Amino acid sequence: MSATVMTPDAENDQARKSAQMSRRRPSLLQDTTTVFMRELRPVLHNPFSVVFSMIQPLVFLGLFGPLLSDFPGTGEGSALQWFVPGIVVMSCLFSGAFTGSNLLFELQTGAHERMLVTPLRRSALLIGRALKEIVPMVMQTVIIVAVCLPFDFELHLAGTVIAVLILAVMTIGIGALSYALALASKDQDWLFWTVQQTLLFPFLLLAGILLPIDDGPGWLRTLADINPLTYVVDASRLLFNGEIASTAVLQGAGAAAFLAALGLLVGIRSMRRSN
Repeated sequence: MSATVMTPDAENDQARKSAQMSRRRPSLLQDTTTVFMRELRPVLHNPFSVVFSMIQPLVFLGLFGPLLSDFPGTGEGSALQWFVPGIVVMSCLFSGAFTGSNLLFELQTGAHERMLVTPLRRSALLIGRALKEIVPMVMQTVIIVAVCLPFDFELHLAGTVIAVLILAVMTIGIGALSYALALASKDQDWLFWTVQQTLLFPFLLLAGILLPIDDGPGWLRTLADINPLTYVVDASRLLFNGEIASTAVLQGAGAAAFLAALGLLVGIRSMRRSN
């Protein structure tokens, strides 16, 4: 029985090979881009899915908008200037919260397990998916604004662009949380839908998206104050009306960043633990 003794040259060659292999491994950015393009491809091939997801926000817009013309708390001018930013936030919230259902389908078909055994980083699997949610969000915002322009809605382009950037950050966090919930609901689809619906509508209503809550009872205003979505909605309303230099806008950006950080933290941890 003989032992293999590695010479210094052999050790150097092995070290060089290991270094080359580590250099060849794609970076986190490359892995994230790969996942992002994979997730985006179905949206580009079937953009009608984005239009279909707009039905509910447009129904709210058509039914609630006319009722708010003389409603106290909506400010002066067209009620659409108050209501449209809230509907845009609602469409972002819905699209981000429902994305976990796509991962549920992949869990059922085994597609997610096949992705886990690829060399892609687990964190990239989550970040790439979450970033994909920005594209449908921008498309939905453009559709809502285009539909409302003929109906006394005044467009302030600079403020709208800043609002979209803030909402993009928020959408990343909401999408990441939805994916984390889908991973936690593996083999229990009812758990995903129950938790999602239980949390979604209270957060939506407490943010004052559909009706102003400034004149509501104290306990309601207190719950609204601790709801991060409230600050995003307030900032979006100011920005859509052209008010950029405002403390409320900074608070909305901070709330969106908080949701993004929380979502990515929980989502990445859940993805790394998935098996």
